[in-house]
Amino acid sequence: MSSLVSFLLLWGLTLVPVTEAAVFFDPQPSLWAESESLLEPWANVTLTCQARLPTLDFQLFKDGVSQDLVHLDSPAMEHQFLLTGDTQGLYRCRSGFSSGWTQLSNLMEVTGPKSLPRPQLSAEPVSWITPGLNATLVCHGGLRGVTFLLRREGDDEFLEVAKARKHVEATFPVHQAGTYSCSYRIHAAGTPSEPSATVTIEELAPPPPPVLRPQGESTGVLHPGDSATLICVAPLSGVNFQLRRGEKELLVPHSSTSPDRVFFHLNALALGDGGPYTCRYQLRDQQAVWSGDSAPVELTLSDEKLPPPGLSAEPAGRSPEPGTLVRLRCQAPLVGLRFFLVREDEGRSRVHSLLSPSGTEAQFELHNVSVADSANYSCVYVDPEPPFSGSAPSARVELQVHGPPPRPRLRALWRGAVTPGRDAVLRCEGHLPDVTVELLRVGETEALDRLSATHSSKDFVLTYVGPQHAGNYSCRYRSWWPNRFESELSDPVELLVAGH
Repeated sequence: MSSLVSFLLLWGLTLVPVTEAAVFFDPQPSLWAESESLLEPWANVTLTCQARLPTLDFQLFKDGVSQDLVHLDSPAMEHQFLLTGDTQGLYRCRSGFSSGWTQLSNLMEVTGPKSLPRPQLSAEPVSWITPGLNATLVCHGGLRGVTFLLRREGDDEFLEVAKARKHVEATFPVHQAGTYSCSYRIHAAGTPSEPSATVTIEELAPPPPPVLRPQGESTGVLHPGDSATLICVAPLSGVNFQLRRGEKELLVPHSSTSPDRVFFHLNALALGDGGPYTCRYQLRDQQAVWSGDSAPVELTLSDEKLPPPGLSAEPAGRSPEPGTLVRLRCQAPLVGLRFFLVREDEGRSRVHSLLSPSGTEAQFELHNVSVADSANYSCVYVDPEPPFSGSAPSARVELQVHGPPPRPRLRALWRGAVTPGRDAVLRCEGHLPDVTVELLRVGETEALDRLSATHSSKDFVLTYVGPQHAGNYSCRYRSWWPNRFESELSDPVELLVAGH
């Protein structure tokens, strides 16, 4: 059961007790091929669909279309489908789960009598090595009992050979940077399959930086005595984290919900606790080097003892034209200050941006404004020198931009007709982050898929394309908070399925 269940354990806590662990179950079945004789691998082939839990129902698909639906008399962990007739194609399966079905299995390709499908190569846990950490390459072939071969670009011979008599994949430890591919052969005298797509393993010292971001109310203007939480996320699990301000390590309470991240709790903040914070991580090896620093996160603290600045908009007026540039000028009585533009929406505020000009004025720019920029804006300033006092907020400037947001663009990340059984990727390119992006079939009002987009584009994957996927598609994006809006539909993109 341990190979089927992914445990995200609470770990590495300081001053914050942990009593529970989060458990996640992946019900996706596995599909592989078995042959009576590897000398003739496609002569008499059986596809085995292995479920994650006992089930009565199994279903086999070929080239995106259902081929065989089986309902058993008693629950089983797997079912074998004997292939007959024209067997060439791309197969997936699914198994019964709860009152419905699991997601589709991995893709299994069956080729002709004189060819072998390419294997797949992937890197785990990351595609880089560093002192104290080696990567692992996993070569997945789909046909049980073959011998796997690993090659590095520039080398004449195979680096390693792994026999997988009872499995369909092999694992290779990697200790050296390079570009790798894998293949397999079905018997000692056999010609290897076509190589997999390449995977590049980099050597990095130090390891790549983590990502640091504030949580919840920590994104607004804080006051002495307030608390803040910063989340540091590493690209791999099982590391030691460190929070820093400048070159100084901060020993603060921290907690975690999964082994790739940590929550730093900054309690009872004081003036002087503002400024940029960074985090980094270290492999759990005494000799390991620290990663690069994350991009800094600024906490804004003000005691509001200094006089408020003045804030004005250019062009003047509360309703700028969509697509124009709006400048917000924040003026203070002193030089050498840090200025913060604050956006307020329905009682909640967050720091939009910051500047440290040489003079007494900071000029914030809002480019290509749309309905998403509609809000109340104010600014504050903070003296970066002791005693670190800050100003009261300026008077608010209200902006109300009318009309729909800019239309997105939908692009097909393929050329020509899509081969049945392959995936098709549609990229919706918008103009705004932090929205919900929807994919629709032209003529239908209900979205086929919805994805949250923190950036201005999002990819929709139409998995295992069959003739039922042919048609025209468009996308749009929408937001429910802080401003409720919906874009117009993009221009349509046509999906053609080869042979149909």
